[in-house]
Amino acid sequence: MTHLAVLGAGSWGTTFAKVLADAGSEVRLWARRGEIAREIQNTNRNSDYLPGINLPRNLHSSTDMADVLSGASQVYLAVPSQHLRSNLQDARAHISSDALVVSLMKGVEAGSGLRMSEVIAEEGIESPRIAVVSGPNLALEIAKEQPTAAVASSESEEVAGAVATSATNAYFKTFINTDVVGTEFGGVLKNLIAVAVGIADGVGYGENTKASIITRGLAEISAFAAAFGAKPQTMSGLAGLGDLIATCESPLSRNNTAGRLLGQGHSFTDVVATMNQTAEGLSAVKPVLELAQRQGIAMPIVTQVGQVLDGSRDPRELAPHFATDSDTPEGE
Repeated sequence: MTHLAVLGAGSWGTTFAKVLADAGSEVRLWARRGEIAREIQNTNRNSDYLPGINLPRNLHSSTDMADVLSGASQVYLAVPSQHLRSNLQDARAHISSDALVVSLMKGVEAGSGLRMSEVIAEEGIESPRIAVVSGPNLALEIAKEQPTAAVASSESEEVAGAVATSATNAYFKTFINTDVVGTEFGGVLKNLIAVAVGIADGVGYGENTKASIITRGLAEISAFAAAFGAKPQTMSGLAGLGDLIATCESPLSRNNTAGRLLGQGHSFTDVVATMNQTAEGLSAVKPVLELAQRQGIAMPIVTQVGQVLDGSRDPRELAPHFATDSDTPEGE
């Protein structure tokens, strides 16, 4: 019997496995840690990442990657972005030749600067079989079945539609588009702005500062994405503005939390050690700035975040208007 597979049993991987199971599919979830796989399998709980959430009975978990992937018609990837390539190298032999492969990750590979779909393609999955999912998707709210929406994107509209069908239920609606570049960069870049908002919050700045960072940040990330071929409507949709608002405004956001700790004076090393989950924005700052430099794109807010991370800028100096021309029209 065909089933769907999810690799990665952190908060987002487990939540999305629940979304798929609640939509009616049989779902197998791969967990790296044996204690998490056993708890999910035996008690329908993942208390480390989703405390208090009951998981569906048609969601099963294992540390055996081959067993999880065998016969899966769709494979969803929810591992840390910097570990995607190594995990795919382990998984590739067990993924069916006609299976759809879907990225749930919002990161850029360090060193190469590749988006996650590009890494997947480099590891031998044909581009028409690849899709990405993004949107305003804070895991715990979705696990609590609070209604939200997302977008599935693929160069193949048929593939995007198949993913959307699998990932739509009573509380989670998935729309489709074919702008993979915009959908992925929207998910990546909003994390960087969320870190900036968190820093401002941690310093003690108020709503004016944070609203300015969000709005100028949207202009900044939209210009970046457009330079790589993204469509403007994608950046004003669920994968752009929608995700930006949720990630910047919510204390459930890992990137917002990481920024807040930085703003309170914690070092980058301390923040990484303190957090139980990966804040993808921290690892994406450097490769995104390298991509921006290659394209000649100014990213003043993200540049400031990078300076806070490397210790060359005091968090209290972060501001949405630094390194910009005050006479420049707002839309430029």
